[in-house]
Amino acid sequence: MTQQTDQFKKVISHAKEYGFVFPSSEIYDGLSAVYDYAQNGVALKNNIREYWWKAMVQLHENIVGIDAAIFMHPTTWKASGHVDAFNDPLIDNKTSKKRYRADVLVEEYVAKIEAKIEKEVQKAAKRFGAAFDEAQFRATNPRVLAHQENAEAILKRLGQSLEKEDLADVKALIEELEISCPESGSREWTDVKQFNLMFGTKLGASADTAMDLYLRPETAQGIFVNFLNVQKTARMKLPFGIAQTGKAFRNEIVARQFIFRMREFEQMEMQFFIPPGTQKEWYAQWKENRMKWHLALGMGEEKYRFHDHEKLAHYADAASDIEFRFPFGFKELEGIHSRTDFDLSSHEKFTGKKLQYFDPERNENYVPYVVETSIGLDRMFLAVFSNSLTEEVLEGGATRTVLKFPYALAPNKAAVLPLVKKDGLPELARTIVEDLKWDFQTVYDEKDAVGRRYRRQDALGTPFCITVDHQSLKDQTVTLRERDSMEQKRIAIQELKAIIQAQVSITSLLKQI
Repeated sequence: MTQQTDQFKKVISHAKEYGFVFPSSEIYDGLSAVYDYAQNGVALKNNIREYWWKAMVQLHENIVGIDAAIFMHPTTWKASGHVDAFNDPLIDNKTSKKRYRADVLVEEYVAKIEAKIEKEVQKAAKRFGAAFDEAQFRATNPRVLAHQENAEAILKRLGQSLEKEDLADVKALIEELEISCPESGSREWTDVKQFNLMFGTKLGASADTAMDLYLRPETAQGIFVNFLNVQKTARMKLPFGIAQTGKAFRNEIVARQFIFRMREFEQMEMQFFIPPGTQKEWYAQWKENRMKWHLALGMGEEKYRFHDHEKLAHYADAASDIEFRFPFGFKELEGIHSRTDFDLSSHEKFTGKKLQYFDPERNENYVPYVVETSIGLDRMFLAVFSNSLTEEVLEGGATRTVLKFPYALAPNKAAVLPLVKKDGLPELARTIVEDLKWDFQTVYDEKDAVGRRYRRQDALGTPFCITVDHQSLKDQTVTLRERDSMEQKRIAIQELKAIIQAQVSITSLLKQI
């Protein structure tokens, strides 16, 4: 766990030092669990969003996008179930007076068990060397199996207790596991209680006439209330989907782990409308499609796993998470949910207006079922960033820190570096920047020795460095350096655009899905 903690601290430090993520309102000592994306962070975030949008909307003829308002009529959240059911189980420690999510305390206990498993695997890998079969070891080692069985039993009990809303058993589980307060070490706990997560606000100029509103806790409802508007104006036939990205807000009591769990965050969601009775087929298909999207990034198949829900939300008949191995363990990255017809039927009930589809093949009207894919953009940012941050030992013992972003997601695709700041080299370098910037983000850097500039661009995740030297003036060639291999090639200036574009375009990722 110490190694994981150290790695996560490096992620947070690097994100600030190199202009990716800043604490919000830092000059006023910050605001808990609220962060600002800096110049490089916003570029990375935009690239991730573009990759999702193009894969979801541009490549599917039957999926369109919208951008619904954050403010919605307050009855929306009554119909969706958020007013009555959008709660977290909270528990207070009597000694420290600190409040925690009860389920998170249990999940963190299980994460420690999983860390023991990983330690056993690492020890065995070191012991057996090249002959080590990790899959067989995990499937046969008695200590690993015992730890795994214990973890699964704990999570199953937690899920069942939460599903039955048996909060007394959740507290009993915490006590049986002898979970202590992270701050005080005390095991003196209050009863578990439910806490609603929605932020309240008001709409109106006068306090007397203002309407009570909520900041939306999810983006999905904006899609559901616009179902008929989109279906009719876009002349969509089932099955079809509606996608959107946007901010959501949750009054998280336990907001932690950097940008993993924040009070203001961004979602990328798609609601896929289907005929009733076909949800199992489409649920399985979207699980497969979404995993392909992740794997196309090349971050390693072993970094992902599916986790099927023991406890289902009030609207679902099936749900699974795609979990990613963050520096602090496997955590939810994306959810795929079979939402049945709950949302549209509920909005029908509360509005008195039909939200149905006439199916010409069935010759009947019905309320469509929905399969949802929902991914946190901030969590995806953290997954990409933390997975990419690498420290390498080079020949001769020197080290370098490099962000090995998937090329298409990197904030800057190329850096142009004049070898010296004289003899016409800066002028030629500037003409190269002017030519390349129309096709991808290109930066100019002339400060420090070229080796230091390479290291700086490595730490920013820039895939290619282009060095302009005196030979460039004679034959119009430059040195093209590739980030990961550090290989350098002499390339004609006129060939730069095609060579770089082939490797850094979003299209190169999309073709792998």
